[in-house]
Amino acid sequence: MRSNLHRAGFTLTALAVFATSTVLAQQPAGWRPPGDNAQRYGGASGAAPDGYPSTSAAPITPIGTAPTHARVTKGSGSLPNDQGQVWREYDITPYTNRNTSTNRPEQAIVDWILRETGYETWHSDPVGVLSANHNTLRCYHTPEIQAVVADIVDRFVNTQADAYAFSLRVATVVNPNWRAKAVPMMTPIPVQSPGVQGWLLAKEDAQYLISELARRTDYREFNSPQQLIANGQSIVISTMRPRQYVKGAIPTQTQWPGYQPEMGTIEEGFSLEFSPLMSLDLASADAVVKLRLNQVEQMLPVKLDLPTVVAPNQRVGVEVPQMTMANIHERFHWPMEHVLLLSMGVVATPAPTKDNPITDTINSALPMFKDPPRADALLFIESRGRVTPAATPAAAAAAAATIRSATLPSSSFHGRY
Repeated sequence: MRSNLHRAGFTLTALAVFATSTVLAQQPAGWRPPGDNAQRYGGASGAAPDGYPSTSAAPITPIGTAPTHARVTKGSGSLPNDQGQVWREYDITPYTNRNTSTNRPEQAIVDWILRETGYETWHSDPVGVLSANHNTLRCYHTPEIQAVVADIVDRFVNTQADAYAFSLRVATVVNPNWRAKAVPMMTPIPVQSPGVQGWLLAKEDAQYLISELARRTDYREFNSPQQLIANGQSIVISTMRPRQYVKGAIPTQTQWPGYQPEMGTIEEGFSLEFSPLMSLDLASADAVVKLRLNQVEQMLPVKLDLPTVVAPNQRVGVEVPQMTMANIHERFHWPMEHVLLLSMGVVATPAPTKDNPITDTINSALPMFKDPPRADALLFIESRGRVTPAATPAAAAAAAATIRSATLPSSSFHGRY
């Protein structure tokens, strides 16, 4: 019996050796098993263990222990011009030298070029280069793109547009029925952002509409229409305020009561970024409007079970914010002799509402009937023509800060608009 088992074991071993030898014989020269290396098989560095083909290559690094690298070459040493790309350098000092209130004024030119040509134009085929410093903008692209870049640069360095400026008026009307009488004066324009409407008005019609809106008790303005934004520059008007809340609890074993609150912060209010740029003939203008509006409607309380040794039935209260947000990021084109009017629709009001003793008393007694305030948000954009001296972002920002400190309440922020 033992002899038969011995013969069977020997036969199986021989078959295994034969099968392994056959597989190895069919592999190409220099082949090694996957994951094979000198350390795994106990051989010397660069040497294969007994029974495996030797190789002169460096030891194989196990997968997952070293970073992988893409294949990199030096290339031809010159920029490819397979689609007729040409190199151009534009002098932008007429714009950057007069814009002394910005650290990197050349960035405004780059941003407008990217808006006009599209970001993918510079990150796909054909090969393109766009770079700028305080004195020079360098561009490498096709003649068609170079023509677009030259037009944008000319609009910035145009000395005739130096003293031109724009004004903004940010306002809200609780009831959107103001449209009923204003429709005959307004010409609608296409707007891509959902829920946003746009119109063009003659300047005299715009002044009449604003005067009629100012008579209403539900009309409110949030900035000074006297603050000016120079052509080719940008301004940010913001009433954003931070609001802290308890968003969670972190268990601790070193201090009582066994946890510490995890605080969160939400910014409430509105932030408006406005960047205008006039055409070369000074007959029309383009503007990028970026508006972000946040409001916390209410904080929903939630109880968490967080037992500890001292308090096994302990429950911790946290808050979950219920928010409403509205955003617009779009570019508009309109003739200079008209006023551009944009409506965000009925959205959260962009700043704290005025105190009303009657409604505040009712809402405090019956909080279930208190709704977060809503209003039709309006934005009037008007060209003021040539102004002297030219407006600067620093002066506009200082004016905006003065207006905010004078119009917004100085009391602590309660997170409700």
